[in-house]
Amino acid sequence: MRDDVTPERLVESLPESVRCVVRSAQDKKAFDVVVLFFENAQGVTDYFVLCSARTTRQVRAVADEVKRQLRLAQDAPSHIEGYDHGEWVLMDYFDFVVHVFTPDTRRFYDLERLWGSATRIPVPEAP
Repeated sequence: MRDDVTPERLVESLPESVRCVVRSAQDKKAFDVVVLFFENAQGVTDYFVLCSARTTRQVRAVADEVKRQLRLAQDAPSHIEGYDHGEWVLMDYFDFVVHVFTPDTRRFYDLERLWGSATRIPVPEAP
């Protein structure tokens, strides 16, 4: 990463809908937020937003807030999986996919390693 390109600047350069996901997740105290950018991926999506929440209840709260904020911006998910179980909620918005995990589930699936060819954009912790 160049010296003048800070994590904050990278986050600011993301599409507004992805920044909205990041803000919404952090508002509900999600942690370890990372954005994966698939600049050359064909047919997958443009971005993954990954974050962790301490409990299944918090996973659902983060997912609810993301969905609520994006709905206010006139964006609705095409598909949601895992909400009832709460260990991993996947929300597909076509151009980006939101993944909210409990820490153990996130470590088990390790999407950051699985999609290691994507550009990793670390998100600074919320103040």
